[in-house]
Amino acid sequence: MVRLKDIALQAGVSLMTVSKALRDASDVSAATKARLKQLAAQMGYVPDTSAAGLRTRTTRLFGIAVSSLTNPIFSRVVLALEQQASAMGYDVILAHTLNQPEREEVCLKRFLARRVDGIFISPVYRMGAEAPVYREILERNIPTVVLGHTAPFCNFFINVESDDLLGSYAVTRHLLGLGHKRIAFLAGPPATPWTQERFEGYRRALRESGLDVDDKLVFQAGRTIEDGAKATLQMINEGVDATAVQAVNDMIAVGCADTLLQQGLKIPGDISVAGFGNTLVSEFFRVPLTTVRQPKFRLGVAAGEAMQLLLRGQKPESRRLSADLAKRSSTGIAPATSSFERLRTGAQTKI
Repeated sequence: MVRLKDIALQAGVSLMTVSKALRDASDVSAATKARLKQLAAQMGYVPDTSAAGLRTRTTRLFGIAVSSLTNPIFSRVVLALEQQASAMGYDVILAHTLNQPEREEVCLKRFLARRVDGIFISPVYRMGAEAPVYREILERNIPTVVLGHTAPFCNFFINVESDDLLGSYAVTRHLLGLGHKRIAFLAGPPATPWTQERFEGYRRALRESGLDVDDKLVFQAGRTIEDGAKATLQMINEGVDATAVQAVNDMIAVGCADTLLQQGLKIPGDISVAGFGNTLVSEFFRVPLTTVRQPKFRLGVAAGEAMQLLLRGQKPESRRLSADLAKRSSTGIAPATSSFERLRTGAQTKI
């Protein structure tokens, strides 16, 4: 391993001069800095960040906790965060919470044990107003940015989020404009703010068109493709009279659309399906899905920018980024009648 002492010996200067040059100290000439930096690169010198951390009382580490990178939303957010961190001279520790409060606490405790300089966290949402580990992070004064909507247990941190309400509102308005009056809604976990906002967008668009939410058209789905398939089979068995389905996210929409296609329905001829998120699967599904373009990479960039300000001792504002509608071939003119009743009576469908 190449040491500062080796560079100093090779260059014929003092150890202190090499140290100052590599730290861009003002009392070393530009020419000397350039020469010593070039020599250090040629010799393969790698700074010892742990030693530097002992001097500066920093670790140059960020902790990032998300549910899982199998969620395509977070893959883009984390990519942006990692790029931002690298540009700032930081490394990242990535942890998966799997949407489990207990696992989330373990992840965050490990960040604290590693003395990270900042934390990015997509919360595991819960109904309670308190989460002790979040309060501990606050009391330790660790710069923290919430990735997504806040809730009572974490609303003392700044956050970056997408405008889920207006995004969902745009989907429902699009379906109404195509003549759909009976629009089923496949909801996500009730405790999550993004589920609540997307449902509110749906409700608001219906009311503006003189329609009320029909509870018979609202189904609790979840997060995954399997959840979407199960909720769709429930709709079929209950014989709802919907001509369109609006799903809370793209995974639910894919599970729904795939199930409907397996049952012999045509999308959008017999029924329209829309999602939320604009993940790759939505664009390249066999019937490309109408969805909402969630600004995933921009959310990561905005979170990184907020962290930079926090590290400087400043107080950035929370950010709410717009999300726009992506119209694709899964939505079309409303048919005269719903196909769900035909499916219920003509197929042996089991949940």
